[in-house]
Amino acid sequence: MQSYTIARNALMSRVFFGLFLSLLTASIGLAAGQYVPPVWLRMLVFVELAMMVVAMFLQRSRRIGMPFVLAFTFVSGMTLYPVISYYISIIGAALVLEAAAISGAAFLIAAIVASRSWFDFTFLSGFLFIGLLALVLMGVVSFFVPFGSTASLVYTLLGIAIFIGYVLFDVNRLVHYGVSEQMVPWVVLSLYLDLINLFLFVLRLVGLNVSRR
Repeated sequence: MQSYTIARNALMSRVFFGLFLSLLTASIGLAAGQYVPPVWLRMLVFVELAMMVVAMFLQRSRRIGMPFVLAFTFVSGMTLYPVISYYISIIGAALVLEAAAISGAAFLIAAIVASRSWFDFTFLSGFLFIGLLALVLMGVVSFFVPFGSTASLVYTLLGIAIFIGYVLFDVNRLVHYGVSEQMVPWVVLSLYLDLINLFLFVLRLVGLNVSRR
């Protein structure tokens, strides 16, 4: 039991240190994004999507490494710059920082609950996948039929619920079932995406609240 606890703690330390590094490289990418021409930023969105597809294939053969994850998060940070810049222009830097703090707190609370609970959250897998599909479909529809205020709120709250659910699922699965050393970078990438998407939906919620005033 003691050796299991040590192994689990070592695994969690590696994963969360990797997450810290990924957020650091994303922050550097975000700072660099302001110097990148808009047309290049749009191209980088496709690069980011291509890297995500590559990561999904590589993780099956356990060949994804931390250098790839850090490269992805750097690109991700650059593509986040226009979004962050847009929200700063409409709600102000203080509220953007507040949204980041709320997202970080929600992530930490969900991670602590998932890591310390005896409850197995893996049953959420199917529900989260269906919810994610619904989220993607709603996002596609919104390009052609703009959402009203109620639909936007439902979409935003659904996004927040889904990505908090993914934090619970990913951390809980890590604690209960563990992963091989080769899979650590993939877990880091998954948690990074959970946190970034959670932040974007919290930011959207703050934006909706401001626009209603």
